[in-house]
Amino acid sequence: MRMMSFVFAMMMSFVVLSGCCCSAKIYKVGDSEGWTAKDDVYYAWAETDYKEFHVGDSLVFEYDPIVNDVTHVSGALEYDFCDYSSPKAVYNTGHDVVTLTEPGFHYFITSNQAQCVLGQKLEVLVIHDPSRPVPPRPSKMLPVGNTYKVGGDSEGWKVYDSDFYNKWSEEKQFRVGDALLFEYDNEASDVYEINGDLEFMTCDPTSPVAVHKTGQDLVRLKEPGVHYFITSHSGSCEAGLKLRVMVGPQPKAVGFPNFPKKVDLSAMERLDNWLKTFKPQPHH
Repeated sequence: MRMMSFVFAMMMSFVVLSGCCCSAKIYKVGDSEGWTAKDDVYYAWAETDYKEFHVGDSLVFEYDPIVNDVTHVSGALEYDFCDYSSPKAVYNTGHDVVTLTEPGFHYFITSNQAQCVLGQKLEVLVIHDPSRPVPPRPSKMLPVGNTYKVGGDSEGWKVYDSDFYNKWSEEKQFRVGDALLFEYDNEASDVYEINGDLEFMTCDPTSPVAVHKTGQDLVRLKEPGVHYFITSHSGSCEAGLKLRVMVGPQPKAVGFPNFPKKVDLSAMERLDNWLKTFKPQPHH
């Protein structure tokens, strides 16, 4: 009996090991072009030849590490908005081998926002069991809205006068999903997103929500409310290099039509008028 149990255990071990020894594949991301900025090239690459990524497969990212990296972000929202502020992992060797260890959707972007916006990002679905059908891709969480170059068609994020950015902001209606593009000389300035009105008024950069220093920063507006941006250079901030924007909620999707109340009221009025015709007239 003990011998049979031993043989059975050996057979089970063989089954488990043989199940784990399915040949894992290695994919070079972008093939010959590597990891670079091109519109929709990685979506097309992931779909080409009906690629199916499985647990144990690996992605090879080849690129110039001076201007790029590979940032593994946690979800579709960060992917859509090129948000690298809370990454799951960052790779920056220029020849990164990333093994896919978990099933589900995985999202990769470059932290070079200008290039990410141009299309340098990859979304792959990793499945655990090759026999299972591939589920549909999830819909994007937020639509991409309007992009506003801060300062308009001027020279970008720089000092003009103390009220310039206040007037520029008041002329616009910002909504969740819109983006602000800050262009400036990154040796002379930066962009600090700060918490509130007091920090904004006093040009206090000590507790920022986010810091941007590339000289071409794309900042997505993800939440409604007031958003504050300053430069950490106190002289420039006090001279007017700061921006406050009011962000409205995302417009609601069109559903079933809502009839205005005046339609109901007019219907009631018609009914009332109709009933009045049946009221007995006073006798004279």
